Amino acid sequence: MSLIPPNPDAVVSEDEDNVCIPEHCFRCFDALFCALTSHTLLPAEFPDEKYPLFVTWNTRSLRPGRAPRLRGCIGIFQPISLRDGLAEYALISAFEDSRFKGIEQHELVNLECGISLLTDFEDASSYLDWTVGVHGIHISFPHPTLLPAPTSPSTSPSPLSSSSSVPTRSSLKHTFSATYLPEIAPEQGWDKIETIDSAIHKAGWNGRITEDIRRSVKLRRYQSRKCTVDWEEYVQWRTKNGGRM
Repeated sequence: MSLIPPNPDAVVSEDEDNVCIPEHCFRCFDALFCALTSHTLLPAEFPDEKYPLFVTWNTRSLRPGRAPRLRGCIGIFQPISLRDGLAEYALISAFEDSRFKGIEQHELVNLECGISLLTDFEDASSYLDWTVGVHGIHISFPHPTLLPAPTSPSTSPSPLSSSSSVPTRSSLKHTFSATYLPEIAPEQGWDKIETIDSAIHKAGWNGRITEDIRRSVKLRRYQSRKCTVDWEEYVQWRTKNGGRM
């Protein structure tokens, strides 16, 4: 997924509840269905606005009461055209999420598609300056070995103290970054600290997480407008609009 921090002037605050609509999800389903079957993509009939966006594919459980299972999620923080961007990221999320193998045609009947259009970007004053269930977070932080030495002595081992060698500055990844959409923390039952720590690990840091590391985090919070549809809803939409199945 793209983790480029968004331009604060590129996205304006949105108050409407209908920013994200089912037709956005149908566009993604249509792109995936046509890519797997060689059918023709139906024309998009929604306004071609620009938003940062994420496309999420989930597999519905065959057991009643079980939550859907993530199948792919990739997005971009730069505003892009919805008509082309949704179709593009539907396929990127379906086929290029490195955590999963590519989605295959036989899986379509159990899929649901969620679209998140990102809005209301703000720089946070600290790593705790956001609200669980309201904000998504984008974090970035320097390699912990590049942080200034703690001002007070500590008997706790450093994150790299168990290593046989310390990497040179030229070999370090200088900046780590990661994001979580607004729904992730409440879905996982995480508080702010747990969410930040998970994001730090997600960004690629595998050492011990200290308060100094947390305080080095630059956090940009955002909100999202989300819509989800399942395969049956997509089939009804495509058939109604003259598409072949």
